[in-house]
Amino acid sequence: MKTRFAAALLLSALSLPAHAQFRGPGAPVREVTVEQARTHLRAGTDVTLTGYVVERLREDDYTFRDDSGSIRVEISPRLFGGRTVTPQQRVRITGEIERSGRGRYIDVESLDLLP
Repeated sequence: MKTRFAAALLLSALSLPAHAQFRGPGAPVREVTVEQARTHLRAGTDVTLTGYVVERLREDDYTFRDDSGSIRVEISPRLFGGRTVTPQQRVRITGEIERSGRGRYIDVESLDLLP
């Protein structure tokens, strides 16, 4: 009896619909502020932020700032694409909220210069 119950339970769990998300071009991304990214959203959430890269911390780590605050961002050198970005240059970044021992940060997947 227990074996049949366990088998029925397993089969019902396997028949549940999968809750997967598409990640890539065309996937929905939330436009948020630094404050929202730092406090209100879960790690793993894809986000877009508009503001300024104001400081290089080390290697690929920078400080990104908007009107609501600042957050650490990780930007690969290839994303700069040979372009010069200054603290006065407004940019739009898209990436994923990550969490480490040093707190939350954005793993940047794209960087666009804005007029």
